[in-house]
Amino acid sequence: MRIGIVALAAGLLAVRFLPALPPFWLLGALVVAALMLLPWRSYPLGLFFLGFTWACTSAQWALDDHLALELDGRTLWLQGRVVGLPEAGEGVVRFQLEQASSRRAKLPARLRLTWYGGPALHAGETWRLAVRVKRPRGLVNPQAFDYEAWLLAQRIGATGTVKSGELVQSATGLGAWRDSLRQRVLATPAQGRQGALAALVLGDGSGLSRADWQVLQNTGTVHLMVISGQHIGLLAGLLYGLVAGLARLGCWPRAWPWLPWACALAFAGALGYGLLAGFAVPLQRACVMVGLVLLWRWRFRHLGVWLPLLLALVAVLLLEPLASLQAGFWLSFGAVALLLLLFSGRLGAWPWWRTWMRAQWAMAIGLLPLLLALGLPVSVSGPLANLLAVPVVGLLVVPLALLGTLLLPLPWLGAGLLWLAGSLLDLLFTLLGQMALWLPAWLPSALPLWAWSMVMLGALLLLLPAGIPMRSLGGLLLLPLLFSPQQRPDHGQAEVWLLDVGQGLAVLLRTQQHELLYDAGPRFGDFDTGERVVLPSLRALDVRGLDLLLLSHADNDHSGGAPAIQRGLPVQRVLSGEPDQLPRILQAEACVSGQRWEWDGVRFSTWQWAAARDGNQASCVLRVEARGERLLLTGDIDSRAERALLDSDLDLRAEWLLAPHHGSRGSSSQAFLQRVAPQAALISRGQHNGFGHPHAEVVARYRALAAQLYDTVLQGALRIRLGAFEQAQGLRDQARFWREK
Repeated sequence: MRIGIVALAAGLLAVRFLPALPPFWLLGALVVAALMLLPWRSYPLGLFFLGFTWACTSAQWALDDHLALELDGRTLWLQGRVVGLPEAGEGVVRFQLEQASSRRAKLPARLRLTWYGGPALHAGETWRLAVRVKRPRGLVNPQAFDYEAWLLAQRIGATGTVKSGELVQSATGLGAWRDSLRQRVLATPAQGRQGALAALVLGDGSGLSRADWQVLQNTGTVHLMVISGQHIGLLAGLLYGLVAGLARLGCWPRAWPWLPWACALAFAGALGYGLLAGFAVPLQRACVMVGLVLLWRWRFRHLGVWLPLLLALVAVLLLEPLASLQAGFWLSFGAVALLLLLFSGRLGAWPWWRTWMRAQWAMAIGLLPLLLALGLPVSVSGPLANLLAVPVVGLLVVPLALLGTLLLPLPWLGAGLLWLAGSLLDLLFTLLGQMALWLPAWLPSALPLWAWSMVMLGALLLLLPAGIPMRSLGGLLLLPLLFSPQQRPDHGQAEVWLLDVGQGLAVLLRTQQHELLYDAGPRFGDFDTGERVVLPSLRALDVRGLDLLLLSHADNDHSGGAPAIQRGLPVQRVLSGEPDQLPRILQAEACVSGQRWEWDGVRFSTWQWAAARDGNQASCVLRVEARGERLLLTGDIDSRAERALLDSDLDLRAEWLLAPHHGSRGSSSQAFLQRVAPQAALISRGQHNGFGHPHAEVVARYRALAAQLYDTVLQGALRIRLGAFEQAQGLRDQARFWREK
């Protein structure tokens, strides 16, 4: 039986690792083969085929629900209903729309929209909107958050930007009730922690500030403010324990068997909490897990402790096969499996304090390989922070917040309980903030498979009971975390990464012993690519500091992410074509023509037009040469600045050219391109950008020179080994079934 369940789970999980989905005829053949195998001893293989077929079919249905290609980038009038709780912050409203219809086209079942400067929206409202719709697409960078996978797992078939809109119908339904309840929670006095209370009660994290999220990330306690299986399980455990305690004290009615009642009330409480929080996929997963555990406790304890976990895993994947695309799926099941491994086979009872400390130790060590594989930060202070925060939030804050919300019709009592919960949260955030300053989160470098395997084996050895032979070797196997095995460029060569930052620019140049970042990406509203894209990519590439941060000029799309880079990494020096226009915290020096230096056999030189009249023309140009192969980074210079550059004494011939100003019509002049004579041109831009970059005339000029075009929209982040005379490698070329080419 267990072998069959494991085989079915493996088939359901296998889709996560496919580069492309198999055709339907092959899936049909697998179903036939499965039906033939099921009656025989090879039934596990048949179950594997069935699980694999169902997961692939479900994934294909989600892909088929994507916005049609011919509608990509077009503006449509559509009408739909707001679902979930809209997220509002820094002048930006993000929300999901369902039941969307348009006279001109068929639309996906669910859309995720952004409205800059939009009005307050409420769940359950129906709106008529003018939206520029786009197919689901995200930035592709080393070890960064995979937005496209997340969208597919949410079954979101299109994204878009709202241009204008009008309310058609006021809020109705459960969503409207949740939204009104959120407003009441946010209106209560709670020591400034109303946003955190809304997150714990309703699953709405938009009320938490960026500083709050940073503290939670640094201390490994993000899971406490995002309603997850832990919250659902704790509430179910409290209700179960309440009934069991009353029965032990003789206060429970003897006519009612306490065990089935305890299990039923615990599941009802878990289900109610999940519905209150929106019943998103992670909460559905948590309720399924809790329900199966309670069922096991009631009727099937004799079957062992691993069976409910396997059944919960299969049930979750049967209901939503794309759950495996989300990091929370792996972390939640991984955490439960670790706890079972740690406590299920122990002999004798431990004191409660030892059990609790042992659990935190197991989570810190056991989840480390998963965090590395998922590219998530590792909190050094996490064990200590969770040792304190989990019982405070789970046993005090959540019950008080839920009870206070339930009693809001009694103003003094409900508001008082919420105030008490908010006070506890405020004290907790103060303590966590101190821990975050003491030990911030650590984002390790990406490890090759062999190094990651060593770390995983080391973690498993450390979790074995004391006295097991070879257990002490576990610590040695973790050494790749401290000494990154990533290969550095050879002497005389440079590794170049053109990062995918949308409508902006960020280029990393690495020599054998030095790192230089040319521009830092944009910051749009509450989305800082320096913090969310560039910095994680640098850490994944084992960049532990920058010798030079060169900001071509002060435009937001080139320098907006610079403060986040400086906060996250040691930066020895900052140069810019417009140092006076940058924030003072950067302490930027002026870029001037004629600066030359050499790092590890790689030569660098700069140029800037002294007579520049605007920021684009003032861009600091950087030329890099490695073993005779050259790269020219041009910022946003226009055709007039290009003419001035042609008149300089700088040798402009280069194999690689960063297209000036993202390929705008006013740059990449014919004379300039003929002088540079590039073999390849690099274009960094955002898809469907409002500037029309790159312009068709500019593209035609490059093609007339037989220059190969590399575009971050089409290929994601690009890697070049300067000095090796090789083609660039695009991360989007690494096939994933959910990723568009």
